[in-house]
Amino acid sequence: MTMGSPSATPTVRTQLGGAVQQNSAFSVTGVLERAFAQTFTGLVYPQIWEDPVVDMDALEIGPDDAIVAIASGGCNVMSYLTANPASVEAVDLSPAHVALNRLKYAAPRLLPDHAAFFQLFGRAEVAGNAALFDDYLAPHLDVETVDHWNGRKGIVGRRIEMFEQGFYRFGALGLFIGWAHRIARLKGIDFSRFMACRDIEEQTRFFEDKVKPAIDSRFIKWVTRTRASLFGLGIPPQQYEALAGAADGDMHAVLTERTRTLMCGFPLSENYFAWAAFNRGYDPSGEGPLPPYLQRDNFETVRANAHKASIRNRTLTDFLRSQPGASKDCYVLLDAQDWMTDTQLNDLWAQITRTARAGARVIFRTAGVETILPGRVSDSVLGRWRYHEERSRKLHDRDRSAIYGGFHLYTLEG
Repeated sequence: MTMGSPSATPTVRTQLGGAVQQNSAFSVTGVLERAFAQTFTGLVYPQIWEDPVVDMDALEIGPDDAIVAIASGGCNVMSYLTANPASVEAVDLSPAHVALNRLKYAAPRLLPDHAAFFQLFGRAEVAGNAALFDDYLAPHLDVETVDHWNGRKGIVGRRIEMFEQGFYRFGALGLFIGWAHRIARLKGIDFSRFMACRDIEEQTRFFEDKVKPAIDSRFIKWVTRTRASLFGLGIPPQQYEALAGAADGDMHAVLTERTRTLMCGFPLSENYFAWAAFNRGYDPSGEGPLPPYLQRDNFETVRANAHKASIRNRTLTDFLRSQPGASKDCYVLLDAQDWMTDTQLNDLWAQITRTARAGARVIFRTAGVETILPGRVSDSVLGRWRYHEERSRKLHDRDRSAIYGGFHLYTLEG
């Protein structure tokens, strides 16, 4: 953990360990699990890599709906506000993610207009963004969040200055993408030419002619066989195995196909995930594809609803234990279940079922293609939920991030 971050208290470290560490500390996998847990004490995702448009279509959010979500970088929670829910209660084990979400929840309420909001989170590389924090946000934020953003970034500077230096280039994911760009340049790949593609046909030709030969190199094949190589994507050892299992253990084949989908599955004019990956940020004009919460037409709705969002530094299971029965309508689990043991899955779903109102919806993603719950979660619990298999496949096919093997929707039937 870097100097000046909110302290990773024993409680947080214990929760991180419980979420990720499943093997002996003296085994190779155990060492990798502990290294991955350490990653999550800092910033991992400067932005989230699940498509919130797909989420909202699946959840069918209404004005009375209480949403519970794992936050990550917070783009999902902020985007759900455009659907006018009753509340969005988020959790995350990374103190850095908690600080980022609190910054995002405060910004639309406290910044003067959409231009300032977009400058901070849409461009995130403009001189003066630190002053927006100092002048408009810091006086109204909690002490821990202010201390985090005022904390030292490396040897010099404050963390808030990342928003003047290209925020989406930071964190484990940003650094991972940065290394991918360096390798691409060494192999003669110019992604600015990819960003100039006018349609999917040109995008596909660029992938086949430039990117696929690089992915097929002996070096990249060697790298993908190393489980620690994907920590920057937020993939722990357990999820690495599930991801490789989507192609009978061939991780190289999985990453090739998912890179192809990210680059060629959707027009660049519609896919802000491709912009994030290959342009290292959103279209600075604000006219290109954007997450719903950053779109100009949604700003007043986000501003009006921002007070409905909250976040806690806890596991989702622990948070749900503290909530009344039959009080929640929507649950967003991201891909966290890929990390869980059977005991953890059963504890989580017991609390989901206890707190769910009639007709509640649960969505999650998996590294592999199939849902992971049958045979692992007790039939007495899972039997109350209906899995929408065909609809889940269709929703997955529309997910522009192209990172996951499966999208899954369950509804409470009884």
